Amino acid sequence: MIMATTLTKRSVPYFNYQQAFTDREDELIEIVRDVLRRGAFIQQRDLVDFEQRLAAYLGVKHAIGVGNATDGLHFAWRAAGLRAGDEVILCSHTMAATAAGIHFAGGTPIPVEVGADRCIDPTSVRAAITSRTRALCPTQLNGRTANMDELQAIADEHGLFILEDAAQALGSSFKGRRAGTFGVAAAFSFYPAKILGCPGDGGAVVTNDDEIAKKVLRLRDHGRSPDGDVVEWGLNSRLDNLFAAILSWRFNDYDRVIARRRAVAAMYDAGLSGVQELGLPPAPGADPNHFDVYQNYEIEAERRDELRDFLLAAGIGSLIQWSGKPLHHWTVLAGRVSLPATDRFFERCIMLPLNTMISDEDVEHVIDTVRQFYGY
Repeated sequence: MIMATTLTKRSVPYFNYQQAFTDREDELIEIVRDVLRRGAFIQQRDLVDFEQRLAAYLGVKHAIGVGNATDGLHFAWRAAGLRAGDEVILCSHTMAATAAGIHFAGGTPIPVEVGADRCIDPTSVRAAITSRTRALCPTQLNGRTANMDELQAIADEHGLFILEDAAQALGSSFKGRRAGTFGVAAAFSFYPAKILGCPGDGGAVVTNDDEIAKKVLRLRDHGRSPDGDVVEWGLNSRLDNLFAAILSWRFNDYDRVIARRRAVAAMYDAGLSGVQELGLPPAPGADPNHFDVYQNYEIEAERRDELRDFLLAAGIGSLIQWSGKPLHHWTVLAGRVSLPATDRFFERCIMLPLNTMISDEDVEHVIDTVRQFYGY
């Protein structure tokens, strides 16, 4: 009798949300039990403990948990004194939230070109400065910190301040200084797919400025002062205490997680660097000034859409950031500026799977499939 067999195609999802839970299910359930049994729901010791750990990790005075990084950016801009009509220069290769935080604080977002390292292009920043420019907002993107020496020099020359969108960059650094510590304040995200992620939305604002910290603490809690008086209009945007407990637990493995992500990035670089149709991000250790944590592995690819379909047919997930639209093409900002380099980048950009759940065999499968598509 001939037995029928079915070959199972290897599946490499872009991010496996279910596995992120099931791999550590028992430990996560125990955290949930502990928090719920204590009735520790809103602004309890778990949140304070996490905020203190985050501040110590970054070497800043204040870390303030908020409901999400979008609110965090909004609060940070308000606390930093952004005024109605102030222009803020930011990279067009960023999430809508980066611009939304500026808008809701009263400012005007001015998108500029993306650079070769996927971060903001300093030359384009200089060209966009006007008499109304008040600040720069570098997005520390894909786990890389921008060249902050160049941006600080521009800010100093023109009397501007810097506020960072560090949502994707916790642990990355430039010249030994970590993302989120260069400007007057910064926002981080703990969205589930982030390197340090919680089971829902979450974020934090960090700063060394006592007055900014005081104001953010009010803004996240309805504008209430420590004595309970509502002294300004705020929002209800406090990092959930349960999420803080999970984030603090995940922080125990953070160095190992970053090391694994850098190892996967090194495998991609070694396997794909000879494919001429691709543009790869800087490899780990390629520039001693940068320590990248690889929140994402974003490449540029000829025939990008065909490659995406080919990967999907092979069981491999991929992602094009921001729904394939740079900021200056979103309806709310469309037509304000022309950014041809960014337009070209968005015709080619695609992200390959990179997380701690992916095995070496999975990475090799992705590499082999990309090489096969281009005939290598």
